[in-house]
Amino acid sequence: MPLLSFDSLFQTADSRRPMTPVAAAGGADATVLQALRIACDRGWVVPRVVGAEAEVRQVARDCGVGLGGFTLVDAAEAADAAVALVRSGEARVLMKGQIPTPALLKAMLDPAIGLRTNRVICQAVLLELVPTERRLLLADTGICIQPTLAQKGDILQSAVALAHALGDRCPRVAGLAATETITPAMPETLDAAELERRQRAGELSGCVVRGPLTFDMAFDVDAAVKKRRHDPEFGIADVLLFPNLLAANLTVKAIMYTSACRFGGVLCGAACPVVFMSRADTTATRLNSLALALACLA
Repeated sequence: MPLLSFDSLFQTADSRRPMTPVAAAGGADATVLQALRIACDRGWVVPRVVGAEAEVRQVARDCGVGLGGFTLVDAAEAADAAVALVRSGEARVLMKGQIPTPALLKAMLDPAIGLRTNRVICQAVLLELVPTERRLLLADTGICIQPTLAQKGDILQSAVALAHALGDRCPRVAGLAATETITPAMPETLDAAELERRQRAGELSGCVVRGPLTFDMAFDVDAAVKKRRHDPEFGIADVLLFPNLLAANLTVKAIMYTSACRFGGVLCGAACPVVFMSRADTTATRLNSLALALACLA
């Protein structure tokens, strides 16, 4: 079954009750406030906006966003205060606003007051290609610079769990590399092959894993057929597992800026879903990411 579309995620979020409290770290940003306003008006979330209150109010005035139904939390250290709201149970979702990623991660990973679990923190992006209605989960696209094999296994499991939450009970996962040939000169091919072996041995469940696969082979059946490497049991991927952050960042941004697509991102592996995209992203992307995060709570 294909991954749920953003339209479906919006419909599900529209019917959720009670509304979900969200702590937005660094709320003095027009797109953050606009997305929260829309989500609040649709009955999705109860916004708790954390940051310098005077700045938040000024941005809200400048962009014409009403703050009715919002709780403003005046805090010099927005990340710490937002994480504290989650730990206290006053929020169930954390949202990254206009704060640097290292500041948010530092607060999340604090061993005493953070949101650590025994899982690796990673970013998963749901990408929806509008012309074909093709949907893919991409991971890790924002956190692990050069993941180890153990970390890749953890990232894979987080992506599979998210795919399950999005309606795909047995996602097809492609371990990406620059070649489909296993070669010691390219360690990522060894890692991808090992993840496939583990899945075939029953060590990884709820998915089908193949690797190493090049992007074209993972994305397009015709490419695999032409290369005489088509696997009917696998077909084309639902989840793309990247070998490192460089490959992920370049691929994802190239698609985002050159294709007609919708996307949203969350951090997996923390004690709660984290709405996590670039500070340069649009209101629509932030709203997509909120809908994706809410799906993680279902």
